[in-house]
Amino acid sequence: MSDVIQLLPDSVANQIAAGEVIQRPASVIKELVENSVDADATTINVLVVDAGRTSIQVIDNGKGMSETDARLSFERHATSKIRNASDLFELHTMGFRGEALASIAAVAQVELKTRTATDDIGTQISLAGSKITAQEPVSCPVGSNFMVENLFFNVPARRKFLKSNSTELNNILSAFERIVLVYPNINFTFHSNGVEMFNLKKGSLRQRIVDVFGKRLNHDLLPVGVETSVCKLKGFVGKPESARKKTPHQYFFVNGRYMKHPYFHKAVLAAFERLIPLGEQVPYFIYFDVNPEDIDVNIHPTKTEIKFENEQTIWQILMAAVKDSIGRFNDVPSIDFDTEGKPDIPVFDASASFSEAPKVEFNPSYNPFNEPAPRPSVPKTASPDSWESLYAGVQSAPVEQTFMPEEPAAEEPTIFTSKASDTAIPEVAEEKSPAHYQYKGKYILTAVKSGLMFIDQFRAHERVLYERYLAQMSGHTGVSQKMLFPELLQFSPNEATTLEQMMEQLHGLGFEITSLGSGSYSVNGVPAGLEGVNISILLKNIIDDSADGNRAVGADIHHKIALQMAKSAAIPYGQVLSNAEMENLVNELLACSNVNYAPDGKLIISIMKQQDIDHLFA
Repeated sequence: MSDVIQLLPDSVANQIAAGEVIQRPASVIKELVENSVDADATTINVLVVDAGRTSIQVIDNGKGMSETDARLSFERHATSKIRNASDLFELHTMGFRGEALASIAAVAQVELKTRTATDDIGTQISLAGSKITAQEPVSCPVGSNFMVENLFFNVPARRKFLKSNSTELNNILSAFERIVLVYPNINFTFHSNGVEMFNLKKGSLRQRIVDVFGKRLNHDLLPVGVETSVCKLKGFVGKPESARKKTPHQYFFVNGRYMKHPYFHKAVLAAFERLIPLGEQVPYFIYFDVNPEDIDVNIHPTKTEIKFENEQTIWQILMAAVKDSIGRFNDVPSIDFDTEGKPDIPVFDASASFSEAPKVEFNPSYNPFNEPAPRPSVPKTASPDSWESLYAGVQSAPVEQTFMPEEPAAEEPTIFTSKASDTAIPEVAEEKSPAHYQYKGKYILTAVKSGLMFIDQFRAHERVLYERYLAQMSGHTGVSQKMLFPELLQFSPNEATTLEQMMEQLHGLGFEITSLGSGSYSVNGVPAGLEGVNISILLKNIIDDSADGNRAVGADIHHKIALQMAKSAAIPYGQVLSNAEMENLVNELLACSNVNYAPDGKLIISIMKQQDIDHLFA
């Protein structure tokens, strides 16, 4: 029998490894920027074209590489970070496996220009599919310049399954943010298709967070800090009022490395127990400094999952530190002792003598019924002798007789059907009463043939508005209402990317939004019917909802926008409705394509059967 086991060629092995290490353009950004950080760079510039599909360029002013190192860096398991297995437990660098550059070169066309401070001339090396195509001397500054083009050009299946440019750009920005938040002492810039999205100058940690996510977050951050023998902990957590349901900014870092840790996440939420509404979360930026021997980062290819030796102890430290921060910075109004120019308020002195209280004098023998009260005199006015002249020329008008209208004839029973489908709906195919009753500002009750029908007024109006907004977006028939004073909004680059993606749908609804550059937008008009709705919160929820799904194309964008707008503009619980308003809402609901369920799948209509009502009085 012939031998069937053989060694795979290096190019094939590199492509297999690239399947784990390089999953999308964001993975390339992460690996190259981390290498620049390990090279002690103080300035790192990132440039992408078409969300990394066409090209990714990372330029740094780090140590650079010699001619030999530049060629060897693209070999598998070639690294300057570790020398033996024991070094894995004393890591002080971001990378250590030596697989990133080899994996990138296996699925893309790579060009590297690099020079060290001791060399007078640099090295340029070009690769395509793990094969070196050219290497020559070149004049370049100290540092490294990586150009990655045509990612996955030799793996068409992987390239075909990449998401839209906006989705991939969001992933790139997320990976970029996770790195820049750890190194506030490094200058970073980020350009997409020639447009600058980030220009981060070195500064404090708080300033870096504000530069990335916007100034509005600055007022919601509470500092956290504690130092123990197990770990050092620092960072910021959001105030309870900054809690929201979707996509809060939540980051854990350990020894300068981003990580996901659901167990520690529960510790932060436990500290905010009973302080925030159920289902909402607060932003946090927590940085751990732990002995490298007490953690293991080599358990996942992306290095985002980390094992801790003292997880339970760190959990308790984290929760106690967050609780302490909330207690010390709970925004209790401080007492102002500056009394200059203020009114003089006397201080109570118990020993001081006070004047007697005034006494009320009255006649106890007075009785108003003993003497009749004098009647007010009314001056008598003599009537004029010729009073008839006052009414001269006035003719008597015929008296109009008013008749009560006859009672209207009894109306025919109304059949609850969907006008969109012209078919009877089993759940509500009933004769409904013309009169309705509103129960506790939440439910509309009406008598039907089989019993008593309950309608959730908020969900009913949400369904009506949802289908109306969908129709407006499809036909671009939304009516815009001009704002007297345009509202200025500020979004982070990640949020601005998502907003630009859905701008056409928002315009179809009636929004008039103008970009002012640098993540600033002016809202000049809003759809008619959004009176009293906070436009800033509405747009933020729309963006968060779309970003949370990690895909927003076509009908999916329409659904997310219409759903958020319907939720914001629907009749709130507690609003009192007249019988005419309730009748109109019920009729509009019955004209919808789906009268039984809200857009998010919750039940709108429920009927209590007549036999169940009779059973209550049995």
